[in-house]
Amino acid sequence: MSPFVVKALQLLLSLSLLIVLHELGHFIPAKLFKTRVEKFFLFFDVKFALFSKKIGDTVYGIGWLPLGGYVKISGMIDESMDKEQMALPPQPWEFRSKPAWQRLIIMLGGVTVNIIVGFVIYASILYFHGRDVTTIDDLPQGFAVAEEFKAFGFQDGDQVLNVNGEPLVNVMNVNKFLFLRDVENIEVKHQDGSTEVINVPEDIGSEMFKKDILKPFSPVRGTKIDTVSPDFPANAAGLKKGDRITSVNGTNVQYWHEFEIAIQKGKENLMVVDRNGSAVSINVTPNEDGAIGIQSYGEDIRINETRLDYGLGESITGGIGYGYEILSDYVSQFKYVFTSKGATQVGGFGAIGNLFPDTWNWLSFWQTTALISIILAFMNILPIPALDGGHVMFLLYEMATGRKPNDKFMEYAQMFGFFLLIALVLFANGNDIYRWLFGG
Repeated sequence: MSPFVVKALQLLLSLSLLIVLHELGHFIPAKLFKTRVEKFFLFFDVKFALFSKKIGDTVYGIGWLPLGGYVKISGMIDESMDKEQMALPPQPWEFRSKPAWQRLIIMLGGVTVNIIVGFVIYASILYFHGRDVTTIDDLPQGFAVAEEFKAFGFQDGDQVLNVNGEPLVNVMNVNKFLFLRDVENIEVKHQDGSTEVINVPEDIGSEMFKKDILKPFSPVRGTKIDTVSPDFPANAAGLKKGDRITSVNGTNVQYWHEFEIAIQKGKENLMVVDRNGSAVSINVTPNEDGAIGIQSYGEDIRINETRLDYGLGESITGGIGYGYEILSDYVSQFKYVFTSKGATQVGGFGAIGNLFPDTWNWLSFWQTTALISIILAFMNILPIPALDGGHVMFLLYEMATGRKPNDKFMEYAQMFGFFLLIALVLFANGNDIYRWLFGG
């Protein structure tokens, strides 16, 4: 089965589960408050449905357009835009007849369920699988440091001891902390054994984003070539997978970051590689982008991991804590969407699908599903008409002022929100298509 099909199936299953659970979050409190739910659909049934069956007052079904799902609640101005029903006198079973606090609970139900689902999945993963982390001892060679960060005092081979005075459970998170959190200082241990507390600029995350330095700390890797890409200078020159680079233009290199410094862009480079014990000289000229088309994943320098096991109570608190960190980090990075560079990186279904691995792996599936559930919760609570957050915004206004927005205003707001969401969906998926066609 092709990687595309595997990813597509995982995406379809994940979204189907999350959509049904999200809509149940609206459906259950609506039923508890004796509010009639006319339809409960997975996917949209524009013009027709793939399947539908009426049970009681509710039609349950599956639509053909996989862009989400919905519950149609009587007496509510939503995407159905049922103006005829709204023109009639309010009925006791309708949404509009219920107290504001009940309507608020109904509207918050979907987001609440998505948050809980994310927490439950993370807690379950910790309980059944534990968590693999990279400690200082697991990374004996330390980090290779981006040139821009060496100006602060960091050095190749540094080991990260503390961030803001606290040790990291997983030292691989140092980049995420710098990018998304308020990092004031990092304590490192240099190769010579000395330790140093290095202060970082307050706006370091923004600078990382502007300069596209999202991973200033990367594990030190060896120079054994793991991948030689076709249609690149390295392949044309004769470099092969398994070659170990020993020198570039007469400079001996032992680690990958040393190789990256030694290679000269736009010029012919004399590389000497160890191929099955024999020294082979190869001339390579990088392409116009400065790339030669090789990669090392560090298989020749082992990066170990430490397994952390969790009991039942620890997994619950750990899952909630981890889910909260995911949500907090996602909210933090959301600000970059409103920049010209960030807008081009917004993705649609293709980007979401690429979160899943090429081969079916249930652990990865549930990890990604938990992440998507947290993201859906945040996106749905945004104060945009047609989203749950838009309804919540108007309900909070009503509860604060005692005045309910009139139906005509709500209709226009709903239409505006609907067309805005359609535009955003088209833009995001357009970005996916552009990246697929032109790379990047």
